[in-house]
Amino acid sequence: MYNATRLEKSFIMNLVRTRIAPSPTGFPHIGTIYQVIFDYVFAHKYNGQFVLRIEDTDRARFVKEAEDVIYSSLQWFGLNPDESPVKGGEYGPYRQSERLEIYQKYVRELIEKGHAYYCFCTKERLEDMRKQQEQNKQMPKYDRHCRFLEKDDVEDKLKQNVSHVVRMKIPDNKKIIFDDLIVGRIEFDSDGVDDQVILKSDGFPTYHLGVVVDDHLMKISHVFRGKEWISSTPKHVLLYEYFGWDMPLHGHLPLILNSDGKGKLSKRHGHASVDYYRTEGYLPEAVLNYLINIVWNHPDDNEIFSLEEFMQLFHVGQVNDNDDFRKLGSRGGRFDLQKLNWMNQQYIQKMDDDELLGKIIAFYPDSDLDKEIIRKLLPLLKTRMETLKDFETLTAFFFQVPPIKIRNDKDREVVIDLIQVLESAPTWTEQDIFLAFKTVLEKHSLRMPVLYYLLTGNEKGLPLPQVIEILGREETLKRLKAL
Repeated sequence: MYNATRLEKSFIMNLVRTRIAPSPTGFPHIGTIYQVIFDYVFAHKYNGQFVLRIEDTDRARFVKEAEDVIYSSLQWFGLNPDESPVKGGEYGPYRQSERLEIYQKYVRELIEKGHAYYCFCTKERLEDMRKQQEQNKQMPKYDRHCRFLEKDDVEDKLKQNVSHVVRMKIPDNKKIIFDDLIVGRIEFDSDGVDDQVILKSDGFPTYHLGVVVDDHLMKISHVFRGKEWISSTPKHVLLYEYFGWDMPLHGHLPLILNSDGKGKLSKRHGHASVDYYRTEGYLPEAVLNYLINIVWNHPDDNEIFSLEEFMQLFHVGQVNDNDDFRKLGSRGGRFDLQKLNWMNQQYIQKMDDDELLGKIIAFYPDSDLDKEIIRKLLPLLKTRMETLKDFETLTAFFFQVPPIKIRNDKDREVVIDLIQVLESAPTWTEQDIFLAFKTVLEKHSLRMPVLYYLLTGNEKGLPLPQVIEILGREETLKRLKAL
C-alpha cells in the first residue's frame, strides 16, 4: 500500500520539487496552466523547485513547434520553471526523447526481477482479441498470451528480431491503495488493471514508465495532475513498489469543466487553447486569478487577488489535516468565459495609466498609435474595455477615417445641421458638444445611435461628446464635410 506519511514532511525540509510534463503534440490547453499554478505556487511557497519536463515520446503526434509554444506560454503567465530543457539543471536531460537509454535500463531491471515481460503479439492478433472481448461483453484487457512464454521461446524471438513491446505484470487479487492529497484514500482492485505496455516497439517508453522513472530520478516530491489520471495511478504505485522507490505525494486536481458542467473543457472550444487568451487581449494575471477562483475560495471571499497573495494564503498541512488541498475537493469547476471577461475588466480598470498604455502599445506592435490620444482616452476606456482587443473596436475611428456612407436624405440633413451647430459651438468642450448634439437630435426626432454612426461608423461606443472633444474640432468637421 502507498503510504503518504513518509513524505509529508518534505516541504518543511525544503525538499519540495514539483513538475509539469506536457507533451508537444499541439497548443497547450488552459488546463495545463491551471495545473502549473499549483506546481509553481507549492514549490515556491516552500523554497523548492518547479521543473519543466518535455514528454515527447509520442512520435506519431509530435509537433515540432509545440515545445516553443509551451515555453512562451509559461513565460507569458510568469510561471517560469527553475529547471527545463532550455534552462538546464542537475537532473537533465529534460526531454524524454534524450533519455531512452535510461528507460531501457530500468525496463531490463523489471524483466530480470520478473515484474515485466516481452510481448510479441501482432497488431492483428490484438485487434481480434479486442473484438472477441466486445462480443463476449468482457472488460477490454490484454489476455496475457505472452506472459507465460517459455524462456527459450522468448530468446529465440528476440534473436530473430521479432517486433515486440514490454508489458508490466499486474498481480492478481491485490488491493492497490494510495492516499491522495486532494481526493483522499483511493482503492483499486488489481484484477481491473491491464498488463500495461511500458516500452513500445520503437524503443520509446509509454507514459507510465517514463513518468515513474523520471519523477524518481529528478527527485520529484509532489505530483499534481488532473483527476482524469487517477485510473493510471495504480500502475504507477506498482512500478514504484517493483523498483523499491518511494512514491511522490500525488494530488489529483478537480477538472475544469465546460460551461454547461458536462465534461472536461473541450479542445473544440476556442478558449481551451492558451494562445486564445494572448490573441484576444486578456491579462495573464487575470486569467490566473480566474483559474484559481474556479476551485479555491479566498478566506475573505475576495474574488480579485494576485498569485503572490494566493501563495501566501494557500494553507498546506499534513495529509490528514484539513488543508486547502482537501478543501479543493474532487468536483470540477465550470469555466465561465463571461465571468473571466468581468474579472479581466476589473484588472484593466484598476491598472495604472502608464502600465495600461504600455500594454495597449505592446498588444498592437505593428500599429503606429498616437500615445497622447490614447492617454486622453484611458479614463473612458478603463471602464469599458473587457480585453485589450476591445481597444481597437472602441477607438479605431480615431486612427483611421471610418468608411461611413450616407444612407438616406435624413442622414444628409443631419450631417448638414451637425456641421452648422458644431461650427458655431462657443467652445470645443464636452458640454457644448453635447448641447450641439441635443439640438440636432431634437430637431430631427432622432436618438444618439444615428449620430454615433455618422461620426464613428458604429452605432455605439465610448461617450460621444467626450470622444469628439478629443478628436478635435478641425478633424471632426473635416470628416463631416467629406461625407
